[in-house]
Order: sequence, then C-alpha cells, then structure tokens
Amino acid sequence: MFWQQLVNGLTLGTTYALIALGYTMVYGIIQLINFAHGEVYMIGAFVGLIMVAVYKVNFFVAMLVAMGVCVPLAVLIERVAYRPLRKSTRLAPLISALGVSIFLQTLVTLIKGGPNPLAFPQVIQDTVYVLGPVKFSTVQCIILIVASLLMIFLQFTIKYTKMGKAMRATSEDYETAGLMGINVNNVVSFTFAVGAALAAAGGVLVGMYFNSIHPFMGVSVGLKSFCAAVLGGIGSIPGAMLGGIFLGIVEVMGVAAGFDSYKEAIAFGLLILVLLFKPTGLLGRPIQRKV
Repeated sequence: MFWQQLVNGLTLGTTYALIALGYTMVYGIIQLINFAHGEVYMIGAFVGLIMVAVYKVNFFVAMLVAMGVCVPLAVLIERVAYRPLRKSTRLAPLISALGVSIFLQTLVTLIKGGPNPLAFPQVIQDTVYVLGPVKFSTVQCIILIVASLLMIFLQFTIKYTKMGKAMRATSEDYETAGLMGINVNNVVSFTFAVGAALAAAGGVLVGMYFNSIHPFMGVSVGLKSFCAAVLGGIGSIPGAMLGGIFLGIVEVMGVAAGFDSYKEAIAFGLLILVLLFKPTGLLGRPIQRKV
C-alpha cells in the first residue's frame, strides 16, 4: 500500500514541480509572484486537447505544440502586464497578475462555451505493469520520464549555458547585472518563456493522466504549485523540484489515509507547518539586506 501510494505521489508531484519551477524562476529574477502562471498551464492543456482530438497528432507532438503556443503567450503577458510596472510598488504587479489570471480564465470559458470539463482522449495505450506490490501504468512512466528529462534539461541550461549564467547573475543583483552589460529584459522574457514551456508540458501530462480538463483547472493546481515553490525555498530551482515532489507524495498519502475531503487543505497546512519551523523553505537561503 505504501509503495503504491509513493509511486502515485511521485507522478502527481512531478507535475507540481514542473509548474512550481515557473513560479520560483520568475520570483528569483524579479521578485514577482506570477499568479497568471496557472492559467498558462491550463491553456497548454487545452492546446494539447485540440491537437490530439481535432488534428489527431501524436501525443508528444501535441505537447511540443502546446509548449510552442504558451511560450509567446507568456512573453506577451510579461511585456504587457508586468514590464511597465516593474519599477512601481510591489502591489501593482500583483494586482496585474491577478487581472491577467481572471482574464485568461474568462476568455477560455467564453471560447469553450462554458466552464464544464472536457474529456481528454486516451491517446496512449495505458498498460498496467506489476512489480512486486506496486502497480504502475504506461502513462505514469511517461509522466515521470518526461518531467525528469525537462527538469534535467532546465538544470543544465541554468548551470552551463550563457543565458543560464545571465539568469543567475540577474537573480543575484538585478541592477548590477544591467550595468555589466546583461540585457535584463531579454533574461526576464527568457525566464517567462522557459517557465511557460514547463507549465504547458505539465498541463498536457495532467490532462492525459486525469482524462479531464476545464478552464479553472489552473487555480487550485497553480496555488498548490506556488506552495510547493515556497515549501522548497522560493527562488531555488532544486527546492521547487523537491517541494513539488514532496507535496504530491504528502497529498496522495493523505487521501489514502482517508482525508480525501481535506486534500485541498493539505498543501496549505503543510506550507504553514514548514514555514513555522523553517521560514526560508527546505532549500531556501536567508535573504541578507544591506543597510
């Protein structure tokens, strides 16, 4: 029972981790909480649905198309809703983010013709494998492998590429990075683009896993993923990965223990407990302010 729920928790947790990475990267660069990120995830799921249901393409092609659609969308959101407010008070970008979130939810609801869920076609033959006491399916294997490869690719990009070095420099000191010749606007746009690509992939994977999507699916998942980012240490990429996986495992274990009615509260209760004892999160670093 324990090992089976652990596999289920890992599957759910890796999808949380993909979305949490977008939150933590944006916050690490410009100290902004992008509350429209959950809606980018939702739009990625809908694009994936359109590709597999209408155009009958391969699942992996549908995921790439969803990522390709969400990347310019996220860059546009950053350019229109966040960049003009970058030097304003902290409250203004937050309100703008909430406005973009509500706008995207309403837009998709109007285009779809209502808030009712849509079934995601079963595009992959879901074979169940048995390994001792654990059962796992083809879909679970695909989610774990794809999510792991995307997170490894992101870590490689951050550590070993020129843009990754620029992102790390900008996260350390926004103004000094600009003075040293780094195009901060390009770095911020790239950060939004990468986060959107990961969220879109997560949306398609979740759609395939749960076989259902709807215009408001980004609200609860977005909040849980934000909790995962804070839980792991906001601004820390390994922390977002760990926080997402940890949150997914705890949520699934809680449901298996009979707390199904309270599963939405598990993420926030866990967040409160961790922050009470470790305010910086599991892998976060204390922020030193110079006077």
